[in-house]
Amino acid sequence: MMRLFLSFLPLLYSISLNAQVSYALRVETGSLLFQYTTVDVDPGPNWKGHSLNEKQNGFAFDIINSISINKKLLVGVGVGYLNFEGIHGYSLYGDLQYVPMKTRLSPLISLKVGTNHIWNQYENGQGSAIGELGVGIHYQVSSIRVYLTSGVMITQQTLLVPIRLGVRLKG
Repeated sequence: MMRLFLSFLPLLYSISLNAQVSYALRVETGSLLFQYTTVDVDPGPNWKGHSLNEKQNGFAFDIINSISINKKLLVGVGVGYLNFEGIHGYSLYGDLQYVPMKTRLSPLISLKVGTNHIWNQYENGQGSAIGELGVGIHYQVSSIRVYLTSGVMITQQTLLVPIRLGVRLKG
C-alpha cells in the first residue's frame, strides 16, 4: 500500500506545480426585464396566477465565489438576492464564465444554472429552476475586471432578459 502511495506522489506533486488555478470573487448587480410567461395555464380552482403574475421586472444582486483556470475560465458558486417589484427572493446556482482572450478588452460568455425561491402570492412562496445564458464585454483595469452582460434567463415559468454589471476581484 505504501509503495502505491509513493508511486503516485510524484504525479500529485507535478500536478500541483503545473496548476494555474486562483480564487476570484465577483459581485454583480442588474435588471431582469420581463418578456413573457413560457407556459400557458388552464386555471384550476387553486390557481392564483403566474408566479410573476403582473409582468414584474426584477432586480438582482449576486456574489459569486469561483476559481479561475488560466485566467480564461471561471467556475463558481453564486448566491443572489432577487426583487421583482416587491416580490423578494433568493437564488443559488453554479456559474461558468469564459473570457476567450487575455487582452484588456475581451468578449465573454456566461452560464448560470441553479434554483431560486420567491415569496409571491402563493403560501410559502414558490421555487423553481433557473437557467441563464449571457454574452457580454469584459474590461480589465489593473487587477480589477469589469464586465457587462445580457442574454436570456428562464425561471418561474417566465422568460426574462438580464442586463448585469459585474466586478471581478483577483483571479
